[in-house]
This record gives sequence, C-alpha cells and structure tokens, in this order.
Amino acid sequence: MNLARQGVSFLLVGLGLVTADWAVFVVLTAIGTPAAMANVLGRVTGALLGFWANGRYTFGAPGAARLGPHRFLRFLVVWLPLTLLSTVLVTVVAARLGMQMAWLAKPLVEAGLAVVSFLVSRHWVYR
Repeated sequence: MNLARQGVSFLLVGLGLVTADWAVFVVLTAIGTPAAMANVLGRVTGALLGFWANGRYTFGAPGAARLGPHRFLRFLVVWLPLTLLSTVLVTVVAARLGMQMAWLAKPLVEAGLAVVSFLVSRHWVYR
C-alpha cells in the first residue's frame, strides 16, 4: 500500500475523529461530567468511527475492507493504552490549568497519539 495515500487518508479520517472526540469531551465536561469519564466517552466515539473508517478506507484494499474481530481485538490492544495515556494527560491539564485549557490541550494530545496510532495500525492492526 502507498504510504503517502494511507497517511493522507489517516489524517483526513483522524481530523473527523478528533473533532467528534473533542466535541463529546467538551459537551460532557461543560455539563459537569468529570474530565476522565468525558475523555473516555469521547475516545469511544472516535474509536467506533475510526476502526470502521480506517479499516475500510485508509488501510483497506480496493473492494475489500480490513475489518473483523481479529483486527478489532488488535485495535483494542492499541486503543486501551493510548486512551489511558490521553486520559491521564487531559485530566492533569484540567486539574492544574482548568477545564478550558483541557479543551484546548485535548486536540494536541490526540494529535501526538495519532502518530503512534498510525504506525501501529499500518504495521500491525490492519495488516
């Protein structure tokens, strides 16, 4: 598969996922949900969309999606520690700098984790 095509597709899908994740996080924290819970729920939203979109378009072969329970299990093995790290980082920012700073920091945290996610997804999750 073409690395440049996959990179661009992952970026485009990722922008949509980060937007959905961030929006859920902001809305939930704005109504009083603790930052950690809101972050996990936002990431679940992004994960459900991301597994399908990346398996179908980013890493899928023409006419054949790369989905299924085996790949979903691999996806979860990657997603869980990244979610834990994201939650710790966003929660620390919220506790030390306030929720509005956490709202601003979340997309940056997710962008950094996306680099790791792309590499692992390309070489292990969707191979």
